Amino acid sequence: MELNVSYESTSSATYSTKSTISLDDAQKNKLSGKDIANAYLVQYQKQMMAQSSTTFGEQANTFSLADIGYTGTPIADLTQDEAAELVSEDGFFGITQTSERIADFVVNGAGDDLEKLQAGREGMLRGFAEAEQMWGEKLPEISYTTMQKALEKVDARIAELGGSVLDTSV
Repeated sequence: MELNVSYESTSSATYSTKSTISLDDAQKNKLSGKDIANAYLVQYQKQMMAQSSTTFGEQANTFSLADIGYTGTPIADLTQDEAAELVSEDGFFGITQTSERIADFVVNGAGDDLEKLQAGREGMLRGFAEAEQMWGEKLPEISYTTMQKALEKVDARIAELGGSVLDTSV
């Protein structure tokens, strides 16, 4: 049995990747479910970058990963090992660093304004729901864990400002 993953965009930014993983390779290289999920996550990120270029037009054309601090190998050129490192626990796109970037964006943008902070939290959840819809099914578990950690930080700031959050689920 083989797993083939491919995607090609018709936007101005085209990403194309094909991966074939056979069960024999998985057994020889001890490829875990986490490794496969990480490969799908990188593929998803490539798809979202390509789709965002189409969806957001000029704004997406001016956005780069360097804008969020990523200066490594271009996503489309990553090896499987490099991709796995990026989404590892301490990797740039891992749970800790990604949840911090998301939460810091909302917290710093809202400052001490409780209403803006709550609106930012709602925006996080709305964006996450849109990502699920674009993905077409349940996202990889790393996405839910990342969002939960980001929400915890935003919720803590809301509590510091005297507000409350009724729904803490992702």
